[in-house]
Amino acid sequence: MASGCKEANHQNAKEVVSEGLTNIKKQKDMNILFVLTSHDKLGDTGKKTGFWVEEFASPYYTLLDQGAKITIATPKGGAAPIDPSSDTPDAATDATKRYDSDAAAKEKIANTKRLADMNPDDFDAVFYPGGHGPLWDLVNDTNSIALIEKFNAQKKPIAFVCHAPAVLKDVKNADGSRLVKGKKMTGFSNQEEAAVGLTDVVPVLLENMLIEHGALYSNVEAWAPYVLQDGNLITGQNPASSELVAEKLLESLN
Repeated sequence: MASGCKEANHQNAKEVVSEGLTNIKKQKDMNILFVLTSHDKLGDTGKKTGFWVEEFASPYYTLLDQGAKITIATPKGGAAPIDPSSDTPDAATDATKRYDSDAAAKEKIANTKRLADMNPDDFDAVFYPGGHGPLWDLVNDTNSIALIEKFNAQKKPIAFVCHAPAVLKDVKNADGSRLVKGKKMTGFSNQEEAAVGLTDVVPVLLENMLIEHGALYSNVEAWAPYVLQDGNLITGQNPASSELVAEKLLESLN
């Protein structure tokens, strides 16, 4: 009897180890595409824009630390511009501080792939960080639109934070309907845009656009974390929501 218990325990232990290895392998097999902006001019203000560091860094490390392989692409390829407003002591977080001392991550940002060369078949999910830059280039980028449409048709997770849901403006479902129509979504609110003084500068007011296109848009108080998931679509309201978006994305892949 003792021998039988010992063998059973040994078998159970082997199963636990096997299951653990399977989970690790599963995590290591995650291939995620990050799409950043190539645009660095803040309208006619004479100021610079780009992607928001926290919205890249927090999801990047959340996913990287779980074994994900991350590829970064932009419309033009090469260096992705960082919004200077996001690279200040006031905007610093643990994730941005980690990025500041991460030579490998900086190398990836300095040498992004061309979006046109990316194939959704090679990835398990796609994630778009925000910043104001995407409002000028990715919103109208035909490669980005086609990419998201293919990810969506394959029922793979598609995730967006802050201003990034704006890139869904002209994205359609296979039947020709708007992807955002009838979807529970969030994103940078009109109140938040007004708070940063850019209501009359941006080419797209995200909240208005989503509502006009039939999304079931909602938000919470300015700067508070808020994330919604509707099927394979994950959206976060603002920089504070970026880690939660990544966690939802991770859950969707595991």
